[in-house]
Amino acid sequence: MKSLSLFLLAFLPALHAADHFTPTHRVAGIGISRDDLSEELLEARTNLMIESQTFSIMREAEALPGAKRVTGNARLQSLFRTSAASSGMPASVVEAICYLESWGDPKAQSITGPRGIMQISGATAVTMGLKVTYATRYKITREKVPVKSKGKTVMRTVTHKTPYKVPVRDDRLLPERAIPAAARYLAGMEQKFGGRDWAIFAYHCGQGCVNMMQEVTRRARGIPKDHPTVARMFFASNPAWNRELYDAIQQQMARDYSPTYWFRIRRAEQLLALYRRDPAEFARMAKEYKSDFVTAGRAPHRLAVWLKKDDLVFHSSDDIRAALGSKLVKALDRPEYFGYTVRLPEGSDYLSDASPSAIGTLAYIAFETRRLYAETGAKAAFRPLEVTALVEPEEYALQKGKPEALAHCSGHVFDIDYSVLPPAELECLRFVLSDLGWEGYLGFVEDGMDSLHIGCSPGAREFFTHIFEEATTKPQ
Repeated sequence: MKSLSLFLLAFLPALHAADHFTPTHRVAGIGISRDDLSEELLEARTNLMIESQTFSIMREAEALPGAKRVTGNARLQSLFRTSAASSGMPASVVEAICYLESWGDPKAQSITGPRGIMQISGATAVTMGLKVTYATRYKITREKVPVKSKGKTVMRTVTHKTPYKVPVRDDRLLPERAIPAAARYLAGMEQKFGGRDWAIFAYHCGQGCVNMMQEVTRRARGIPKDHPTVARMFFASNPAWNRELYDAIQQQMARDYSPTYWFRIRRAEQLLALYRRDPAEFARMAKEYKSDFVTAGRAPHRLAVWLKKDDLVFHSSDDIRAALGSKLVKALDRPEYFGYTVRLPEGSDYLSDASPSAIGTLAYIAFETRRLYAETGAKAAFRPLEVTALVEPEEYALQKGKPEALAHCSGHVFDIDYSVLPPAELECLRFVLSDLGWEGYLGFVEDGMDSLHIGCSPGAREFFTHIFEEATTKPQ
């Protein structure tokens, strides 16, 4: 894994909050920091966001075959070049969309309706000038039904004729028609919406969606009115700042993650360039993004990729006790000061350990969540986050019967029970986790009905270890 950009590891003055833990090591732009997003910080966050899309692309089984298919097909490459020349849309953009949408398969079909190498919907095909025509056919079925005849019940055969449509012509399945049409469409959207980023967003989300998102973005505080961008839109809100924009983004994220599509296409361009330059390195990366634990299908989440079998070193209670003070440290359980509390079953005090980076991650999440929650002006008092699992021996984890439990044998993860949190605080917690997650600092996944399973990335462990060291040396 690549190390995180040091630009975001800012050393900021501590806030005057002696009653709460306030780290000096801080990640710039996270949580409540939205009103002063400089161009330099926006660029740094954008680059990290683009880099974080590697997981969503490379975990797919078709990532490597698709790269070979798209870049190695002379006919496709010719279509990308000629389409770029006639439309003005860069070939790399059209190629990246082709790659992510179908992995270069001309016959690809989505369960939601879009078809072909560029995954074009029927409605959009019409606006692109592509022909999609159908003929009506009939399915004939026969069944015997009882009928009355002269006072008797007899069985008669009834014929049913059910109409259905079959495609007669579908230009979406012809790359020589679909690729140029998609390039022209993107160029038109670039002119209409004032930027290539918005055009790419529109390709996934639709024109109506982008019209709405641009209107909300222009009304938001802290965004230049003359040139709003998709990156500005994405990073300019939180539950306390630009609430209307925040709600609009969350709605689209819940629908299809379309606000992240432009970042994903940018990363696809970079990955295809890498494949051309160094196919062996691309293949190595594809292998790196496979899970050691989920062998059938794609990795379900980032933690399944970051944690390897070699990380699961605590097989017994004795292993945990022997590692205390070296690989493991005690959780800092001062709820009012650190913003979290450890709630473990009675008699399991030895399980209140974790790696220094895990405890630092927990302390930092609590810090950012508490200050964002305070900024919302919520009337309910902040409730310390309840930690229900830290390190666990293999035997104990297996008893739980949960798929994520075994990862606790690494000491790098922890669980938070959110069932007791006020809704506004839970919203802030989820936002902070997502904010740090999109920048590559941590991963998280639901674990059961009301629990979150969380761990930092390998590249961020050093940073969060610094947070832990601060927590143990600051006056309390």
